[in-house]
Amino acid sequence: MANNPHTRPNSDEAHDKDFKTTEDSKSENLEKYRSDAEGHDLRTNQGVRISDNHNSLKAGERGPTLMEDFIFREKLNHFDNERIPERIVHARGSAAHGYFQPYPQAAQYSKAGLFQDPNKKTPVFVRFSTVQGPRGSNDTVRDVRGFATKFYTDEGNWDLVGNDMPVFFIQDAIKFPDFVHAVKPEPHNEIPQGQSAHDTFWDFVSLMPEATHMVLWTMSDRAFPRHYRNMEGFGVHTFRLIDKQGKARFAKFHWKPLAGTCSLIWDEAQKLWGRDPDFNRRQLWDDIENGDFIEYEFGVQIVEEEDEHKFDFDLLDPTKLIPEEQVPVIPIGKMVLNRNPDNFFAETEQVAFSPAHVVPGIDFTNDPLLQGRLFSYLDTQMLRLGGPNFHEIPINQPVSPAHNNQRDSLHRQTINKGQASYEPNSIDGGWPSETPAAPEDGGFESHYERVDANKVRARSPSFGDHYSQATLFWNSQTEVEKEHIIAAYTFELSKVKRPWIRERMIKEILPNIDLELARRVGENHGIEVPSTKPAPADELGTSSQQDSPALSLMARLPHDIKYRKVAILVADGVDAEHVDGIKARLKAEGAQGMVIAPSMAPVKSISGQALAPDGMLNGEPSVTMDSVIVAGGAESAKTLSQSGLGLYYVQEAYKHLKAIAAIGEGSELLSAAGVPTQEDGVFLGASVDDVFTPFAEAMGQHRVWSRDAKANSMPA
Repeated sequence: MANNPHTRPNSDEAHDKDFKTTEDSKSENLEKYRSDAEGHDLRTNQGVRISDNHNSLKAGERGPTLMEDFIFREKLNHFDNERIPERIVHARGSAAHGYFQPYPQAAQYSKAGLFQDPNKKTPVFVRFSTVQGPRGSNDTVRDVRGFATKFYTDEGNWDLVGNDMPVFFIQDAIKFPDFVHAVKPEPHNEIPQGQSAHDTFWDFVSLMPEATHMVLWTMSDRAFPRHYRNMEGFGVHTFRLIDKQGKARFAKFHWKPLAGTCSLIWDEAQKLWGRDPDFNRRQLWDDIENGDFIEYEFGVQIVEEEDEHKFDFDLLDPTKLIPEEQVPVIPIGKMVLNRNPDNFFAETEQVAFSPAHVVPGIDFTNDPLLQGRLFSYLDTQMLRLGGPNFHEIPINQPVSPAHNNQRDSLHRQTINKGQASYEPNSIDGGWPSETPAAPEDGGFESHYERVDANKVRARSPSFGDHYSQATLFWNSQTEVEKEHIIAAYTFELSKVKRPWIRERMIKEILPNIDLELARRVGENHGIEVPSTKPAPADELGTSSQQDSPALSLMARLPHDIKYRKVAILVADGVDAEHVDGIKARLKAEGAQGMVIAPSMAPVKSISGQALAPDGMLNGEPSVTMDSVIVAGGAESAKTLSQSGLGLYYVQEAYKHLKAIAAIGEGSELLSAAGVPTQEDGVFLGASVDDVFTPFAEAMGQHRVWSRDAKANSMPA
């Protein structure tokens, strides 16, 4: 018999824990399907203990493997079938558990149980994702981000399946396959991965004026969030909320990050593709592990039914938003993400969302994109997760009981008792039975809405305005944000190989947003643009509002340095008091100081103290940090100044508009790197106290935008 190289745990203790089954844990943990292997024997899926997990059963030590080895066959069969089809869109995601707690004012708008008690915490599971790329693509590509929340309420699961942008590319769900086919990698060569910079995408959107508003959002800095904690979320569609009196109101849902909004910049995002393709996913995981939980405020824009038609646009048009200046966002609750998944596949990959998952008090509208999503999500989940029983996968199970007459099919987990699988019945006492609709604790009842119309394949003329809100968004951006949008269109269209697609976009679409935008992008491509907007008046639309400050990403800057990661650059001969002082001041502000050195070997300070680095110059590059401080010490500054990595570190931080400070001799590194020391956002001083306050204030603005043009003229 072959030797097993592993030491077996104490068998008595292992067996005792093994045979307690799950009864003891059921009362302690509602999620009884979670399994911890600590203290348990290694067993097959049928519960048989395994004595040797290192050698298959053979006819002699050097002989053939025997087919009767059921342990080997089970293990390999399972492995061969571990992968499931990835999502068609939103394939690359990361997620976290948490809770939602309503504010007292929430109950007046909806009878939904999760809004009634300000002291009640409803469990949630939130999945963030990119849209275009596969599971193996990068986190920081230019793309829309999904923001899907599953509320495990006492009345059933409610899924709010939204994005980080409040509008979408199309108005009718019948165009969704066309849009996805266009934005996905091109079918002849499966290029590019996770990006929109290619012919088929721009061909489609240049022929679909309704996509213009959303494309503009995607060309803005919203397309690569700095952190999920700094990303807004939107329900996109107009929904209905039903109160206890049965009164219905239109509602738009918003997630507002309590840490403020900010983003990466394009060059930084591109460099992260290679240096840390898991950048957003890693930050989410690490922050929760460190106890720096992710917080959002949940808000609604409420429109009374009698005011449905008072706007310059149609509430049911998913390519439109309601400006917050016209209808303020009312905060009605708070969400905290405070626990990482135990198993990525079982939770993040297998979670199944659908906008059709609602509870009493929440209902739909006739938004034609929403109506199509109500069908499509169920359809795709049944294929991806192997049949209609995907709701029995642990991460998808509601916390409320689920009794009905739906039985059998693939992967059924419930063992249904009783003879009657139909309703009504008298054999099983009439159970399960219907629950009449009621103001509270009643069954779901769709909103009573009269529909009197002919069957047509048509679109309401009120959906015909394709440009006014794109113009509103453009007018609402700061000058820096506008420059970034111009650069984005220029870059993306440079990847389009067919000249007529570039010309169509620049000459026929962009002028309808703004003539100066079109002129600047056209100039970069050598294309003349018209002097007037070419679209017909009904497509240009009208707007009573010229701009909306709330649409600027800079409208909700953090203004503090909580959760920020700051690189403290050191080498042998560093002043340890500087390092300790910087770390203490950062910690007091809720930020984290990371000691970054040329290698992971302990750094010897002037006083002889050994400092353990948190990372290396090339292992924790400046693109993974929010700002940089160079500690003092003549030998340390000399070593860093003679290092190409040290020079590049501060050059790159400067180029990406980050606050930079140098203490004492640390300024020598900035001089050697050619970083201007008389610039906004660059701070020099003899001590930590000399530089910290202005440095923290600059970091609270996220970027030093005043040096944007100059910094981006520096070599890459």
